[in-house]
Amino acid sequence: MTSSTTTQAATQTPEASAIKTRKASCNCGQLTATCTGPDPERRSLCFCKNCQMRTGSAFSIQTRFPRSQVTVEGKSKAWKFPIEGAQPVTYRSCDSEGVTYYFCPECGSNVYYDIAVAPDFVGIKVGAFTDPTFPPPIISGFEEYRFPWAMNIEALPMPGGHHA
Repeated sequence: MTSSTTTQAATQTPEASAIKTRKASCNCGQLTATCTGPDPERRSLCFCKNCQMRTGSAFSIQTRFPRSQVTVEGKSKAWKFPIEGAQPVTYRSCDSEGVTYYFCPECGSNVYYDIAVAPDFVGIKVGAFTDPTFPPPIISGFEEYRFPWAMNIEALPMPGGHHA
């Protein structure tokens, strides 16, 4: 990330270098990305406006695996950003150089993406793993677009159950 404010945490532990198999999936299970290898070194949290609009959330959490470690199965629909011929966006974004997001055509879940600046890697949405043991993000960016309350989640009451 260029001139954006960036925060980085500690790097990998010895356990992170162990070979693991992790499976990311859409909501209906039709589209999957199976990743085999050590925990990815890049795990990021992004507050850019495109990530906010694409996810419908205040931020996005993603990771990148070497392309050789990822097997994708199922049908997908692609969406490219920025859109060719469209008016350029007026804000800075983590994917301004070009990205293709892949969604399940059945349930609409975004599972993985290809990014122009890292062609040897496949980006995977961390939430698609639905694994609370997945390693945390180690870098964040575009804090200038962060909602002020976005990192104070632990202060919220957590009564359990379903409250969404």
